[in-house]
Amino acid sequence: MTTYQWLLGLHVVAAFFFLSGGVMVGLVHATAMRRARPSEVAYLLGLTRIGVVVVTVGALGSLALGLALVAHLPYRSIGDTWIAVSLALWAASLVLGSIGGRSARKTRHLAEQLARDGDTPSPELRRLLTDPTAFALNFGSLLAALVVLALMIWKPA
Repeated sequence: MTTYQWLLGLHVVAAFFFLSGGVMVGLVHATAMRRARPSEVAYLLGLTRIGVVVVTVGALGSLALGLALVAHLPYRSIGDTWIAVSLALWAASLVLGSIGGRSARKTRHLAEQLARDGDTPSPELRRLLTDPTAFALNFGSLLAALVVLALMIWKPA
């Protein structure tokens, strides 16, 4: 295999980690929204930390390997519009996901406290679980990542 093939293959694996970690976080959060007991919510939101690690590994790997691919190909540069837009959307995806994730962290801490204090449902916990701002930030993060994927596949001129 050539260096290009190795770089491309590893870049695709890293991109898979980036996207699949985000999907995992979203699915686990959606499952937590369907639970009433704070102990269950705390457990599920605790699992999202695994997805965040997968996203982080994928994000850093896809960036490093993507930049290595650009450096390896003499006919590509970071100044190519689709590459520059991809990098901007990659960063936007991380920023939006990070801001949205703060809400999940706050929700998890509240659920853990409620679980210790009798494990009874709380309107505040329900409000935090269904926060439309956090949902919009996380959805925006996923959308930006999907647009990056589309740009990587179709490589517009």
